[in-house]
Amino acid sequence: MSSTEGVRPDWAAKDFYQVLGVAKDASAAEIKKAYRVLARDNHPDSHPDDPAKHDRFKAVAEAYDVVGDPEKRKKYDELRAAYASGGFGFPQGGSAGGGFDVSDLFGDRVRGGGGLGDMFGDLFGGARPRAQQRRPQRGGDVETTATIGFTEALDGVTISLRLTSDAACPQCSGTGGKPGTKPHVCLECDGAGFVVVSAGGAFSMNETCPACGGRQLVYDEACPTCHGTGRGTSARTIQARIPAGVKDGQRIRLKGKGAAGEHGGPAGDLFVHVKVRPHRLFGRKGDNLTLDVPVSFDEAALGAEVKIPTLGGAPVTLKVPAGTPSGRTFRVRGKGARRSDGTMGDLLATVEVQVPAVLDGPAREAVEAYRAATAGKPLRANLFEDSRS
Repeated sequence: MSSTEGVRPDWAAKDFYQVLGVAKDASAAEIKKAYRVLARDNHPDSHPDDPAKHDRFKAVAEAYDVVGDPEKRKKYDELRAAYASGGFGFPQGGSAGGGFDVSDLFGDRVRGGGGLGDMFGDLFGGARPRAQQRRPQRGGDVETTATIGFTEALDGVTISLRLTSDAACPQCSGTGGKPGTKPHVCLECDGAGFVVVSAGGAFSMNETCPACGGRQLVYDEACPTCHGTGRGTSARTIQARIPAGVKDGQRIRLKGKGAAGEHGGPAGDLFVHVKVRPHRLFGRKGDNLTLDVPVSFDEAALGAEVKIPTLGGAPVTLKVPAGTPSGRTFRVRGKGARRSDGTMGDLLATVEVQVPAVLDGPAREAVEAYRAATAGKPLRANLFEDSRS
């Protein structure tokens, strides 16, 4: 896209330096300063009921769009010099009277060409009228869901995501016009892309122009693909890095991975809702891992050393003291999930005393002997005492 795109042929008869109140040889800084003062003093938001201020604001913005751009300013100065001297068919002294139409000098090439439309072709975008260059727009944010494994959530993983997002129509490149048709400056908003509407009382607000949809131009025929909206969908596959330690249900923001921006604007962000598949053995509690460890009655009663697994590491030995009740949790430090600072959480191992469903002869005899040995120590005596208090 040419940096001079946006200048119209009728500007040959306009003195933009006078509009901004600066000399023709004013520096870029002086031009910028003058524009800021005039734009602030005449902004429609500050003067909602003053049409003269609105017109003045548009004129100032139009002037700065040209002389505030070095390339446009150079071509504009050349154009004004030719206009003032009567060169290339301009009336002597720059007079536009006598029914003279400056646009005649920029006619289509089917009318012969060879005029200023050739010399200033890059200035006027190939003799196609253009509205004021649109500002860069940030792309939209995109949301998706990804399901990863339990271990992948702890260690981090790079996954492929298939994304579908809003984008410029591929047929018309977002213009909304049928390829090959001629664009015109929107008359509804005068090429601004927005209109000022009353919000009641002394308040007003800017709204996207309903005629051009904010694109500043309208076309002879609408694009058959997007029907003039200028919008379509974009499908793409990206590689996304899910950081280590992500939790189930967490929302991850990946900056710049969303929808593409327009007119040089930055891309939006991608938000990934992470779902973590459960592990067959391990669970998670914050930065700690959990593990249920089955132990036998005799191990819990007499004490034992029980070997238990760790996730992705070597097994460790858990010392179960004599008389350990079912449901007691032991902490194995440094064998949990990785924290954001690089340190490790702990492994919380909870013992569960297992009761055999079937006892063989010797085992049954041993349990019956144990019952007889402890018959004088009823376990449930306190239940009745506590129920009466």
